[in-house]
Amino acid sequence: MLKKIGKIFTIILIILAVLFATVYLFQNEKLPIGNNPEKADHLANKMLTPLNKPAWDSTHLATWTFAGRHKYVWHKKYEMVSIKWADNLVYLNLKEWKKGKAFVNNKEIKDKDLDVLRGKAYAMFCNDSFWFIAPYKVFDDGVIRKIVKTEDQKDALLVTYSSGGVTPGDSYLWVLDENNVPLYFKMWVKILPIGGIKGTWENWLTTKTGAKIASTHKIGPINSAITDIQTGHVLSDLNLKDSYFELIK
Repeated sequence: MLKKIGKIFTIILIILAVLFATVYLFQNEKLPIGNNPEKADHLANKMLTPLNKPAWDSTHLATWTFAGRHKYVWHKKYEMVSIKWADNLVYLNLKEWKKGKAFVNNKEIKDKDLDVLRGKAYAMFCNDSFWFIAPYKVFDDGVIRKIVKTEDQKDALLVTYSSGGVTPGDSYLWVLDENNVPLYFKMWVKILPIGGIKGTWENWLTTKTGAKIASTHKIGPINSAITDIQTGHVLSDLNLKDSYFELIK
């Protein structure tokens, strides 16, 4: 019986390996080689114009829910963020890491478990905030911008993050519509074994502060919705008390 189960398991592994090899062979794309960084800067600015980058820069607070599971309150001005998922609630002070706190079922967590939860929350924040406002990050420190021609000979913006976040070195090729609003990007990232996977940027919303946010992303058969999107200048704009981040100041 054990031998039979072992054979079945081996067959399943072989089938999965063949499927992965097939997908890799036909779907994997090499990272394109870009050029003309000055023209790339111009295209990046053209992309940011319809998205109202000044409105995002002047926005002090934002809240959203990623994929129905991770709930965020981000105080951009003071570099603090809360992340809630399942029974966990973590407060991060991005300027003073040791001030961060974590709770599970409303009970404060300390010692090594605190470091684990803070680290997990920070990784989630880096990923989910990127999907929240990635277009606004094309001029971040350490970002390299170049032009790549698409198949129809239109200019696309290749952005490589040489530092920052948890996966420096990731690259994204932004493809824009006729109004220079992002349609999708292709990804070359460490967490994906296949290069050139497409992620769409759809259903753009204009927030109360004037910033524009894409509320839907599709990666293959996976749909990720960003909901409960709000922006503001003071905590009361988000229906929160002024003391919300007091415990980590």
